[in-house]
Amino acid sequence: MSIAPVFLHLDRAASEALLHAHHVGRLAYSFRNRVDIEPIHYVYREGWLYGRTQYGTKVNVLAHDPWVAFEIDEVDGLFDWRSVVVHGRIEFPDPDGSPLERTQYARAVAHFHELLPAAFTETDPTPSRDFVFAISVQELTGRAAQSVPIGPSRA
Repeated sequence: MSIAPVFLHLDRAASEALLHAHHVGRLAYSFRNRVDIEPIHYVYREGWLYGRTQYGTKVNVLAHDPWVAFEIDEVDGLFDWRSVVVHGRIEFPDPDGSPLERTQYARAVAHFHELLPAAFTETDPTPSRDFVFAISVQELTGRAAQSVPIGPSRA
């Protein structure tokens, strides 16, 4: 007997459950004629992805062109996997900015503390990642594959 994949679309609830269950994904963005993709830690809460990064080229590029894609995968086998892709706008709230930015910054830090309580403290394992970002989830697509047996079985 052999197996074949059956491809499925995940509804919003199943897609959000995958985003909640994981904390490492890939952030994709473009600059001129190039697309970059980077692994990042994140926390998903109420339609937003929160994370942190180090200040550098990525932040400068995204400040001028804030549209990003983000993906997570859960893979159990070649034909047994689940994947979620998010499209949205990335923001870098300023902790000293407007009241809205300060609130968004504080929310991002609080949610990130759920993942890594030492973040933004003296015992932070990655202290150089002190730049907070938030991605507004504007599109969410989930897909999955399941392997199913095909053909006659041999006893």
